[in-house]
Amino acid sequence: MKIYRRKASTAATMQTLTSIISTTMVLILLGLVVLFALTARVLGDSVRENLTVTVVMQDDTPSADAIALQGQLLERPYVADIQYISSEQALKEQIEGMGIDPTEVLGANPFAISLEVQITARYACNDSLEWITRELKEEAIVADVMYERDLVESLNVNLQRISFIMLVVAALLVLISLVLINNTVRLSVHSHRFILQTMKLVGARWNFIRRPFMIRSLWTGIVAAILADTVLLSCIRWAASHDQAVMDYVTRTNIAIMCLAVLVIGLCITVACTYLSVTNYLRKRESELY
Repeated sequence: MKIYRRKASTAATMQTLTSIISTTMVLILLGLVVLFALTARVLGDSVRENLTVTVVMQDDTPSADAIALQGQLLERPYVADIQYISSEQALKEQIEGMGIDPTEVLGANPFAISLEVQITARYACNDSLEWITRELKEEAIVADVMYERDLVESLNVNLQRISFIMLVVAALLVLISLVLINNTVRLSVHSHRFILQTMKLVGARWNFIRRPFMIRSLWTGIVAAILADTVLLSCIRWAASHDQAVMDYVTRTNIAIMCLAVLVIGLCITVACTYLSVTNYLRKRESELY
């Protein structure tokens, strides 16, 4: 009798370990997808904010007026940063870049004062840039406003495609995870199908029968989520130790969201699958258990 109990206990322990390990592996994949999706969003915002709108001043604009306009623009919600480019600096950059001094041909500096405006990610699309351009041109000292319209359109289209692909991959992984975890849970419940039937025959309520399985699945989800988060955090720490720039995109907020998502998904899937599997066996007749 003791040997039988020892074997049953060992089998139950191995079954629980198998369930935890399989659930952990699935949650690691899901955590990676969540992290990649969040990182892609941060990277996309960073790329968008590198888009520059050049505001060219009138030729006779005093530097004080240009600096005053710079201060006004910094208060507007669509401006991330502004770089002031004097006419002398623009001339110097032209000479360094092209190797030609325009003043030798024209006899004067052809460049006017300009402001390089970095637009926030939220407004970095052609629709927003069009009304921003109109608003900037209303300033009396502004001669022209320029930005690369084709580049903006191409960037937004590509970022939308990447987001869609990430969404599809995430949906597929959630579906695969649901199937894998459900199969693991079903195998665990299947080994106890006769106990379920016996408890049902003696008049135990279904909620009472389900309770121990639900509690075990809850702990399985918690342990698996903790293990998955530990592995993911270790990978992030390893990557950051080799390249500190990783933390510019894998922010602490994104890491917190990833860890929380892994925990919530792990609990929801394991508990839901256990509930459905136990209920399914409780509905079966005794002849269907063999």
